[in-house]
Amino acid sequence: MISDVLIAGGAMTPFNRRKDGSSFRDWARAAVFKALEDAGLEAADIDTLIVASESDFFTLQLNPAALLADECGMIGVAAKRVEGGGASGHVAVHAGVAEVASGMSRRVMVLGVEPSASHLKGVDVGALYGLSFDAWTDGMTGIDSTSLYALSAQAFMARTGATTNDFAAIAVANRAHARANPNAHLPLDISLQDVETSPVVASPYRRLDCSPLSDGAAAIILGRKQDLPSTARCRARFRAVSNSVDTVRLGERRDPGCFHGKHVAAQRAYTAAELSPVDIGLAEVYDSYSGAQLQALEALGLGSDEIINAARDGVFAADGALPVNLSGGLLGQGAPVGATGVAQVLTAALQLEGRYFGLQAGHAPRFALVDTHGGIATLNAVSILEAP
Repeated sequence: MISDVLIAGGAMTPFNRRKDGSSFRDWARAAVFKALEDAGLEAADIDTLIVASESDFFTLQLNPAALLADECGMIGVAAKRVEGGGASGHVAVHAGVAEVASGMSRRVMVLGVEPSASHLKGVDVGALYGLSFDAWTDGMTGIDSTSLYALSAQAFMARTGATTNDFAAIAVANRAHARANPNAHLPLDISLQDVETSPVVASPYRRLDCSPLSDGAAAIILGRKQDLPSTARCRARFRAVSNSVDTVRLGERRDPGCFHGKHVAAQRAYTAAELSPVDIGLAEVYDSYSGAQLQALEALGLGSDEIINAARDGVFAADGALPVNLSGGLLGQGAPVGATGVAQVLTAALQLEGRYFGLQAGHAPRFALVDTHGGIATLNAVSILEAP
């Protein structure tokens, strides 16, 4: 059963732009070895390695799972690579949960890694991200991801009354949360005015509304209590996992501002967990853009039916009823794509265990929700975790 699967240990590297000549192999080793230490295990104890990496263009490495198994001293393990756009890391976690829950593996290492920032020029990365949608109708026409997110945000604003000030408040808050996170890429002390006077990228989004391109790696180890050392037996566990896709082309959606696929994934997760949104006490959501955080929270059913009022009332603040993105999210912590979802799950688990290295919630939540997506909330992954 999924509820038998524990997050036995984990670690992440700093998310940033690497200028020291290191490579994704170095970051992967660092995350893997620290995760093994956290779980009290050795490389030989791992049955399966699941690697999340969005694009071969970033690593310049076909078959990265075999390479990274070799690099990390895991000769003989079963290995596979999982990809789901921006949700790659989180989908890889789901694959690991399935391995353990099914009994196919006793202990699974999930490793997410991506050199998103240092290997290619930003304009080339942007062109590649355009292929995350329908390459024929979107990517090859020259439209970029920010423009598509902006169109979706405009539809959301028209329906809900959200303003650019609401978006800027999220950019400010998440960067402030990141200041307590030693692994964060953009731990900034900025104001609403700083956001609203930063250069326009695609209206309504300005530069400070956008998450950065980042390098980094994150790893977690999954297993059942009986298969783990005593030190790793009292850790957060999975209550439910779910995945759902929406139409790929934004213009074919009934409401381009609504993340319907994410809503479906969340409802499936709540049903499987036998919980409702009011039970969630902490969330790490996919804030690739400031407005996308509000769109995600609405689709996940968190806060209230009046999502804008909930945000303005401080429900999602660090000291609010439902703290969101205490890590800094993608906006503050950063976004090396393959590692992002893995780091989100690790963050939520450590928060529930009271071991988090950054900003802690003002209360002790029992349940946390993790949300990630690829495309414009096209491929959606949701996990619900439970405290030990």
